[in-house]
Amino acid sequence: MGSSFGHLFRISTFGESHGGGVGVIVDGCPPRLAIDIEAVQAELDRRKPGQSKITTPRKEDDRVEALSGLLDGVSLGTPIAMVVRNKDQRPGDYKEMQVAFRPSHADATYQSKYGIQARSGGGRASARETIGRVAAGAIAKQMLQQLHGTEVLAWVKRIHTLEATIDPAVPTLEAVESNIVRCPDAAMAEQMIERIESIGRDGDSCGGVIECVVRRPPTGLGMPVFDKLEADLAKAVMSLPATKGFEIGSGFAGTTLLGSQHNDAFLPTSDGSLHTATNNSGGIQGGISNGEPIVLRVAFKPTATIRKEQQTINASGEATTLAAKGRHDPCVLPRAVPMVEAMVALVLADHALRQRGQCG
Repeated sequence: MGSSFGHLFRISTFGESHGGGVGVIVDGCPPRLAIDIEAVQAELDRRKPGQSKITTPRKEDDRVEALSGLLDGVSLGTPIAMVVRNKDQRPGDYKEMQVAFRPSHADATYQSKYGIQARSGGGRASARETIGRVAAGAIAKQMLQQLHGTEVLAWVKRIHTLEATIDPAVPTLEAVESNIVRCPDAAMAEQMIERIESIGRDGDSCGGVIECVVRRPPTGLGMPVFDKLEADLAKAVMSLPATKGFEIGSGFAGTTLLGSQHNDAFLPTSDGSLHTATNNSGGIQGGISNGEPIVLRVAFKPTATIRKEQQTINASGEATTLAAKGRHDPCVLPRAVPMVEAMVALVLADHALRQRGQCG
């Protein structure tokens, strides 16, 4: 019921925000791959709450337990099950929300659809669900690196009205991780941090844009018509909480160009591989990767749960007001960076296996 993703490299996540734990089952990972669980933990550490002054103060170690599918750090080819136990549960922080729907959150639509919901912390609508995605994405990253030399890297490009100008070929993981907002432009990062802190002090929230690059992607990923690579990437990243927009390559800016300006001219290469003079296509043409870096951007809305008093209704449809308590990010973007990387890696891992299965 909407909790599984992928075809050959397939994941299923489980758990609620304030339940016993959250996790994922990864099915389809090839056998005999070296899987570093500490690398999985490192990705979860980038996602976990309480990591800086601009994230929610909820304290969770988010220690991952691998329950199956591995033997001495090597994949067996069987389902890999991973779980993270919830430790810092405070459902009492959400008592007001059990009788009043949070504006722009999932409370009202979940209640309308199912007639029941795990209201403490949003249940499955909480970003805590993404722990399973990030853990699975870390496995996909390792597969892509070992089999294809592919790197997936994302960073914060914009916070509120502050936007960094970044050449996707330049950032390194070290540069992204060098500051708490995860923007490789150090000067802009300081301004972004100040903006988030200021908005948070007012009890409000802000959104922004995350940019992601895939370096050295395999050529030929993606299927014609319905399973185009950019279509699957769009679905993947737009399934993340708080996402509101997606673009690839030139994106919406490309609509202002003429065809003669936008087309990516092919250049001859010594080994016969595809190479283009520009990359307005974002590494994908006709729904199939051409080997150039894949560059995409994802828009995130302001965090829905804020401390400012807002008008809303309760479960009976009566007018009321709500000023949220609990622990919430004033801006989701710094913690969403590894989430975007994970979803992109999962799509590429799945399509890499599909390509190998169909074309060898």
